[in-house]
Amino acid sequence: MSYKALYRVWRPQFLQDVVGQEHITKTIQNALEQQKFSHAYLFSGPRGTGKTSAAKIIAKAINCEQAPVKEPCNECRACRGIADGSVVDVIEIDAASNNGVDEIRYIRDNVMAAPRDIHYKVYIIDEVHMLSTGAFNALLKTLEEPPKHAIFILATTEPHKIPLTIISRCQRFDFKRITTNDLVARMKYIMEEQGWEAEEEALHLLARSAEGGMRDALSLLDQAISFSEYRVTSDDVLAITGTVSQRFLTKVVHSLKEKDTASAVEAANTLIQEGKDPLQFMEDLIYYFRDMLLYKTAPRLDEVLDRVTVDEAFKELAENTEMPWIYDVINRLNEYHQEMKWASHPKIFLEMALINICHSKESSSNGTAAAAPNELDSLKEKISHLEKEIKKRQQAPPQPERETAPAETIQKSKAARSQTSKTIATSLGGEGKIKEVLNNATKQELQFVTSKWSDVMKQVKQQSVPAYAWLSDAKPVVSDGATVLLSFQNEMHRNMVDTKFRSLVQDALEGVCGKALQPLTILSAQWEKLKEGFKKQKTSEETSSEEKQGNDPLIDEAIKLVGPELVEIKED
Repeated sequence: MSYKALYRVWRPQFLQDVVGQEHITKTIQNALEQQKFSHAYLFSGPRGTGKTSAAKIIAKAINCEQAPVKEPCNECRACRGIADGSVVDVIEIDAASNNGVDEIRYIRDNVMAAPRDIHYKVYIIDEVHMLSTGAFNALLKTLEEPPKHAIFILATTEPHKIPLTIISRCQRFDFKRITTNDLVARMKYIMEEQGWEAEEEALHLLARSAEGGMRDALSLLDQAISFSEYRVTSDDVLAITGTVSQRFLTKVVHSLKEKDTASAVEAANTLIQEGKDPLQFMEDLIYYFRDMLLYKTAPRLDEVLDRVTVDEAFKELAENTEMPWIYDVINRLNEYHQEMKWASHPKIFLEMALINICHSKESSSNGTAAAAPNELDSLKEKISHLEKEIKKRQQAPPQPERETAPAETIQKSKAARSQTSKTIATSLGGEGKIKEVLNNATKQELQFVTSKWSDVMKQVKQQSVPAYAWLSDAKPVVSDGATVLLSFQNEMHRNMVDTKFRSLVQDALEGVCGKALQPLTILSAQWEKLKEGFKKQKTSEETSSEEKQGNDPLIDEAIKLVGPELVEIKED
């Protein structure tokens, strides 16, 4: 097979070619030149950021015949042998498939032997977090005190899974995601060297789809080149990545803004007909609104925009869109996006989300608007009239008190409320706790927990697959910042989580949300009854309070017109 993938052909051969990691390459270059390199390194970071490439470059640099040097010469026998894999003293191990104790024992037994062809034996262990606990323990002593001719380079995408005893024995370098501008610049260089052509917008789309990984960007570029005929265009990139164009997103957002339900649903149908992924489209839509929000608050920070290129259509749409509406739409789309992940028919949830947003009331950005100058005279007359009416009402004799309800009716109402509270208190573990949570609950806390719920589920799944299965039936319905109430469809699921996996769920909530959260459970049918009862109780309390205070409709109208601070009620 003569053809090689682009990411293999253009794999960095020098540290200076490792894009976007200058904080790491400069440190290693100085250490190589001064011969102060460590016996063990740990490279961590997202995929495709240069961890394994940097490890191979270090192996060549320390064994180069011109050493000490900042960069390998790639011409001597040692550099060429390491590059083509003919040197047996540079051992690259995939820990995902060699994760047992026996493989590490083999390394421990053979590391003592002197290198055959070069100065240093280099062990590159990729995806080291996949090693078993026994394998890590077998590696500890060798990693702490290796022979002088041995160097270990560990690479991982999940450093939190590596024991601290291993991390403390290594020099750790954290590779970061490569920025969109760096990815585009590298792809431009490769296109020029290869004699190919591509649109600027197409390269930006490829860079955004790569999500900070150079290998992903070059793989997508390779695919786009094969798909296109003479020149890589943005339409070619959209076709191979499954994303939609910014023009399409702008059209959909404009339909939502104008409450054009037919146009929005038609766009969703077109999307499905073209074979696009509804989940990917929903994510693109959320990022579009996110970029719009950032543009409105910080228009100069173009580099933080993730999916949008600022053009005239985007500017005009952003200027005519209020920020409270953007907040509301992002929250709604995020809720539907989470539902779509577990749905058998995500297209239906996508259409529901678009229809829901089209039929929602738009929030005003500044609260109560200021009265126009030509309405001030009318407003003053109303205020004057209301003041006179208020004085008359104050001077009038007091009205007779309202008849109280019969004692028997009050007793029946109390008994019914008590029975409902008992039923729910049994399922939750305390009536007082329920009232405390409901009284202190806020919408912001619920939105925070809901936005983190998918990460909580992932955390639970990593700890226990059975617990994840039982918890998949639940969703958070109310939170006061210290407690979160989970609603279950199935009684068996609720009982299992309550009795067997409560501590695991609590640890996951605390780890993901960054604060202590106590989970309470309830069946969905009981939750609906509890919610209705609580609403009625609140309404009754507000009505009773108004009757005690003797609120007057005229006073209420005055407050609406001029605000409470301008209405002064004096008693004669």
